[in-house]
Amino acid sequence: MSRIAEALDPQAYGATYPERPGFKRTDTSRAAARSMGGSARATQFRILRLLEDRRGRDGLTADEAAVLLNESVLAIRPRFSELRLQEKIVDTKQRRANSSGKKAIVWGLA
Repeated sequence: MSRIAEALDPQAYGATYPERPGFKRTDTSRAAARSMGGSARATQFRILRLLEDRRGRDGLTADEAAVLLNESVLAIRPRFSELRLQEKIVDTKQRRANSSGKKAIVWGLA
């Protein structure tokens, strides 16, 4: 089964973090996580597709993926954290500057 097919497998998609969006202890954080619904999973899938299309190249930072997906980095960065914890992506040990000029991890498929 391909990584993308695995990402879409409903049996592999659990009910807790990192399979579902996480939240902190505040009511607003919990509400935000719940409002994501299936869109978090769809965004994870889109990220995996981007990384698969770039296999053998330089990988992507979360900020680069946000630009390519025309999404806010605030929507994309948490999905990278979830994918890392699911062991679907790995740190390539490369670093590139993000929009703030700070170094960011370049991610690749596991």
